[in-house]
Amino acid sequence: MASSIKKLLSESVIYGLSSIVGRFLNYLLVPLYTYRLAAASGDYGVITNIYAYTALLLVILTFGMETTFFYFANKPGVDARRAFSTALGSVGVVAAVFVAAVLTFIHPIAQALGYESHPEYLRMMAFVVAIDAFQAILFAWLRHCGRAWKFALLKLLFIVSNIGLNLFVFLLAPSLAEQGAPLTGWYDSSRMVSYVFAINLICTASVTLGFLPELRCLRLGIDRELLRQMLRYTWPLLLLGVVGILNQVADKICFRFLVPGHEGEVQLGIYGACVKIAMIMAMITQAFRYAYEPFVFGNSRNGDNRETQAKVMKFFVIFTLLAFLCVVCTTDVLRYIIQRQYWEGLRAVPVVMMAEIFMGVYFNLSFWYKLTAQTWWGAVMSAIGCVAMLAVNIIFVPRYGYMACAWGGFTGYAVCMTLSYCIGQRKYAVPYPVRSIALYFAVALALYWAATRIQMPNPVANTAVRCTLLAPYLAVVLALERESVRQIISKLKKRSLSLKK
Repeated sequence: MASSIKKLLSESVIYGLSSIVGRFLNYLLVPLYTYRLAAASGDYGVITNIYAYTALLLVILTFGMETTFFYFANKPGVDARRAFSTALGSVGVVAAVFVAAVLTFIHPIAQALGYESHPEYLRMMAFVVAIDAFQAILFAWLRHCGRAWKFALLKLLFIVSNIGLNLFVFLLAPSLAEQGAPLTGWYDSSRMVSYVFAINLICTASVTLGFLPELRCLRLGIDRELLRQMLRYTWPLLLLGVVGILNQVADKICFRFLVPGHEGEVQLGIYGACVKIAMIMAMITQAFRYAYEPFVFGNSRNGDNRETQAKVMKFFVIFTLLAFLCVVCTTDVLRYIIQRQYWEGLRAVPVVMMAEIFMGVYFNLSFWYKLTAQTWWGAVMSAIGCVAMLAVNIIFVPRYGYMACAWGGFTGYAVCMTLSYCIGQRKYAVPYPVRSIALYFAVALALYWAATRIQMPNPVANTAVRCTLLAPYLAVVLALERESVRQIISKLKKRSLSLKK
């Protein structure tokens, strides 16, 4: 078990390079956009809204084939390369049909979504989401093969090229255009939103070139019998994925309908910019998911690993709560990554971060129905959580604005997490250390409350004082996990001695 957890941790670190480090670099775009796109313009609200649609569409176009591929690739009697080719080919066909449909009906679609004056936004993002769906299976293959470094490098290639082109368009191009430099006739300061989507399309398409060796597997074609089996397994995952992503983006999709007009775009822009600070939790859970999903499915062939799942859950909660405290204690410094006009939305950050932790716990709990091929349970629970989230949004957004969006996500994931634990313990009992986990949550929330009571005029001093509250949390962790800490220290000492020899 120790070697398995060691492998999980090492791969999580590498995947984290593409997720955490990549997203951190991508934070450069948040101050860039918020300083170049005024909050009152509502442009950042448009970007937030369209990216919410693309996130939903990406789930629909991949229709659960990532998880389905892992299940069948590790299934006895199934050739992994054949499973990969079938998954990739089916997703590619669906993505191509989607793009054709969008291009054919672009004008009625744009009118329905409120972008009749800018259909080019939707055209570009249709290609982006189709390519992303295709690449999702390619990245899944890298994860299955344990090629974490190539995975990370391709992800970082997209991030670096995306940041570079954005810096050029938002900072260098305006100056060159003012000076009348050659080849800058394309630049128009009123089309900044279009440039954001165009850059995304260019960078996404470029990454596909890195998958040329993997694309050779398409020669194997689509195995129809295997595809039928995969579709039977994956359709509940599609529903699960749709309602799951709705828990994340439905508020940003519905907001423009619940608060119509320019005011809705302004509020959504403020909320979308501030939520970026909370996305550190999403980075952590995503990096963990990339490594943990193939780890669980791969080890399921070697017997029952419920003890490992319980231990991983505990340390996931410990680490994410520490990240939560780090962010809330340093908000007075972190807020400078966005323009001052957006600061009013910072009060939503702690709520959104806690919702992301609930989502991570829900993901950890989800393996009982994935390993037992009862994926329809995930669809049912996520649907109930989605209904709860939408109810909060529909009832309270018109009155309380974007804060209702934050609490809606919190409510939806809390419902999903609770249902999954209660039902899962009956269907596939895992000995989760519930008391320890509850204690860590209680300590973290108490320290968060204490941090909010500290109000000093100097933001640096305020942050320094608040950060001292991390010590009690770490002390509790060390006290309760002293045996695990001793084992880690012992292994480090042994490794240090072996290196000296």
